[in-house]
Amino acid sequence: MKAYILRRLLHLIPVLFLTSVIVFLLIYLIPGDPAQTILGPDARPEQLKAVRQEMGLDKPLPVQYVIWLGRALRGNLGKSFINDYPTLQLILMKLPVTLDLTVASFLVALAISLPLGVLSAIRPRGWINWFSYYYNALAMAVPTFWLGILLVLVFGLQLKLLPTSGYVPFFSDPLKALRFLVLPAFTLGAYVSAVLARFLKAALLETLHQDYVRTARSKGLREQSVIMAHALKNALIPVVTVLGLQFGAFMGGAVITEAIFDYPGMGRMLLYAILTRDYSVVQGTILFVVTAFVLINLVTDVIYAFLDPRIRYQ
Repeated sequence: MKAYILRRLLHLIPVLFLTSVIVFLLIYLIPGDPAQTILGPDARPEQLKAVRQEMGLDKPLPVQYVIWLGRALRGNLGKSFINDYPTLQLILMKLPVTLDLTVASFLVALAISLPLGVLSAIRPRGWINWFSYYYNALAMAVPTFWLGILLVLVFGLQLKLLPTSGYVPFFSDPLKALRFLVLPAFTLGAYVSAVLARFLKAALLETLHQDYVRTARSKGLREQSVIMAHALKNALIPVVTVLGLQFGAFMGGAVITEAIFDYPGMGRMLLYAILTRDYSVVQGTILFVVTAFVLINLVTDVIYAFLDPRIRYQ
């Protein structure tokens, strides 16, 4: 296992390098001049030139990248043009908020997909299978932004059961925090729950016809033990892959959900930075999210190898 983890860590180096290059170059596709954004439309040419020199924008592109990468490796992601706060400090301020939403959405997806996937696989002709089929089709077809707006209208404005915006830290008031989390967590987790349910059902149906499952049944084990102890563990392998990918996507893909529910996380911060052309915050946030995504994929690979020891020897 140690050799497998070391090999996967070595594979991350070129991935992270290419990621940094792409993130650095993407900023130059955003229209606008950072110096003009800082000084405003009435800035004189000499002022613009001085700011560009201070920011290093007058240097060749490869030199700018080397300087930027060196600072990023030391944890310096620059400062916001809007409020002069260090970008890393802004990210760390918003990270717990996004993690709350990410974990809550993750749990919602698991709470829905596990029973739907398992029950529809072991009872393919029951009503739960038909319910799962229609739920999956609906959850995957409905756009996230439309679902969020619909939930706000129904549960927030008409029934007045749940708040439609805001945030409360979980450890300061857990019950109140859960009320604020219900709608955005379901909005973000609904699509993933449908994907996971379909993957789990397909994997479990295939696993239930394997020889070792028939052997376990022939030994007189209860059906519940056969499914939970033998079939489900191997059926979870493709599900773990999807979970790892989606958990990373939750962190950066909550922009729309956070905007709908006015949730003060990294997604809303990134959207505001893009609208205000705060290049340093955009660059640093994207780099942070992509790096977290890559590291989560590494953890997923390790769990994958734990579930199926054959993988680590390939």
